[in-house]
Amino acid sequence: MWTAWKPLPLSDQPWRFFDLKELLQGGQSFRWFFEPESKAFIGGWAGFLLRLRVSPGGLLEASFPKGETARLAPSEEAVVQYLGYSAEQTDLQENLPWRSDPILREAIEQFPRLRILQQPPEEALLSFLCSATKQIPQIQQGLWQLAQRFGQPLTVDWNQLPDWEVLAGIPLGDLRETGIGFRARHIAGTADFLKRNPGYLSAIPELPYPKARSALLKLPGVGTKVADCTLLFGFQKWEAFPVDTWIAKTLQHLYGLHDWNLSQLETFGRIHFGRGAGLAQQFLFARMRQLSK
Repeated sequence: MWTAWKPLPLSDQPWRFFDLKELLQGGQSFRWFFEPESKAFIGGWAGFLLRLRVSPGGLLEASFPKGETARLAPSEEAVVQYLGYSAEQTDLQENLPWRSDPILREAIEQFPRLRILQQPPEEALLSFLCSATKQIPQIQQGLWQLAQRFGQPLTVDWNQLPDWEVLAGIPLGDLRETGIGFRARHIAGTADFLKRNPGYLSAIPELPYPKARSALLKLPGVGTKVADCTLLFGFQKWEAFPVDTWIAKTLQHLYGLHDWNLSQLETFGRIHFGRGAGLAQQFLFARMRQLSK
């Protein structure tokens, strides 16, 4: 089913397992699973399926579907793009205030391979609607159940996430049986909204960040964090600065912003880190999670 391992053109510097795990399972996407037997991650986006691993020599390697499943294999260029390796993100990182901000500089030095994954907007929205008050493994499991019950089969053991048109036709009780709890109501409400407003999500890329955020906040169950996560990880609106528990702790304890409310923390992030605020957020998120272990 799988091709031989092939190095990707992203090995100018050695990779560590730690780098790949944080990139794929660090809270951006919830569709990557570790296979102990192959020491690789298997996952996908849209209609693609892929395995990724770090070789003993520090190369980032990919293995693609072959034979009857070859249609699921992305091109190397598509993999590089999905992983966030673009001139745009390189420029964003270079222009972050790491020269004057030792906290951010330390985070970047600790996670030199970290980028923002380029996920399909529809999948990002569904993922983060499922994320409320959930830990990463729980979100993974909930999305897995949604895919296996309602998504299009791609292989005998991997289904694509259901799209919003499919979700609009699923009874609320059936959604709840996947274990996503109260989030089922939000997903059903958003699916109904999008059914009644065709083209709603496709119009968002052309909107400036404030208007794009306002548009997402009209969807049932979408608060500021879900909106900003969707805009950053799905629409590449780099100004988005999602503030969750980890980022709030970082800003409060490491930046001294005690007693600041959520809105103030979000505004600080966008102003202090500039047009690449979302990328800075991911570095800080990874660093704070590491410090807590």
